[in-house]
Amino acid sequence: MRIIAKSRLRQYWEKAGNEKSQPYLNEWYHFWVKQNWSSPQDVKDTFRHASFVGNHRVVFNVKGNDYRIVCAMDYPRQAMYIKFVGTHKEYDSIEVKEVH
Repeated sequence: MRIIAKSRLRQYWEKAGNEKSQPYLNEWYHFWVKQNWSSPQDVKDTFRHASFVGNHRVVFNVKGNDYRIVCAMDYPRQAMYIKFVGTHKEYDSIEVKEVH
């Protein structure tokens, strides 16, 4: 899968106080960029804890649910668009289907 854009991950870990997230977000990126999915079931088969929340959005838990990444999926184009990166607490303050 093409992940668009890794810069969102980098921007998150470069913010003051988020430096500890870098190895976990890097690991997430390098794992998912190797995937080749054509359907939500492929995602579930790979990562059973992925949450499908509507509007083609999938929520991934990182580091035991310390961080969350929301992606919009485009299976025909083999692309994942990162819409949100943050802690579980930050995630609770967003509207996951609407976040840009």
